[in-house]
Amino acid sequence: MPIYLPEGIPAIQTLRYEHVDGIEGYGRDCARREDLLHIVVLNLMPKKEETECDLARVLAYSSHKIELSFMKLRSHTSKNTTAEHLERFYRYADELADEHFDGMIVTGAPVETIAYEEVDYWRELTAIMDWAHSHVRSTLYLCWGAMAALYHFYGISKYLLPAKRFGVFTVTPADLHHPIFSGFDDTFSMPNSRHTEIRRPDIEHTEGVDILAESAEAGLCICASRQHRDFYVLGHFEYPVWTLGDEYRRDLGKRDDVNLPQHYYSNDDPSAQPHCNWRAAATLFYNNWINHYVCRQEADENINV
Repeated sequence: MPIYLPEGIPAIQTLRYEHVDGIEGYGRDCARREDLLHIVVLNLMPKKEETECDLARVLAYSSHKIELSFMKLRSHTSKNTTAEHLERFYRYADELADEHFDGMIVTGAPVETIAYEEVDYWRELTAIMDWAHSHVRSTLYLCWGAMAALYHFYGISKYLLPAKRFGVFTVTPADLHHPIFSGFDDTFSMPNSRHTEIRRPDIEHTEGVDILAESAEAGLCICASRQHRDFYVLGHFEYPVWTLGDEYRRDLGKRDDVNLPQHYYSNDDPSAQPHCNWRAAATLFYNNWINHYVCRQEADENINV
């Protein structure tokens, strides 16, 4: 089905070049179409154009027509994305305050080692997360975004890892009958790239949060709330095959904690071509999220989309 992006955003041309079908543009002043699912992305990643492309790519394989829009913060100025790009393709969170969305994605951010309250946009971010509970049917929090949401809503702490959790890890669902894992194999692979973690005992002692999937090597990978249909994904299903390699080469020689991404290169040879073994699971995960949680299937008590 088509996925509609803001007209002129570079991701349209990139995905068409990759032969991803159904990529269309919509004008900023166009009236909202009722036949589309409306998903908004709060993009906190530094390289926003890459993230726009990554998320649009994985959502493009949905069986539903989607309009994807992008949200920005007033309390933070991006250093890696031009003001022109943000002005043209993004809207401030407060400009969207009266709108409702079927789904929302909150990305990670390179602020893992900073205390939450010391992040310059923390107050605005928590206000957006609270807003989502009454204006969004289901929210998907990714990587640091997932940790931030678990801390804000439940007081669950993050812990600094002795070394970056970096690579592609085997993950096991806790319950294959859960709708988010419909069609999944007994295990699946997921890229991880993070310096902190959430620990199982903290989730187990927290009312209202369930562990959905974890890895023997990577620890907790996916959790979910019971009340608001929020999902907390500590990995990066949306990554294309080249991202971990790009991160490795970017940091090599610049940091003293750069290790080869695990289970990524054949024979751990960085000159070899990595192979993507998570694309099918990523497509299923996002499709299941949309089909079972983003689409309206029953009356929603808390929101009016």
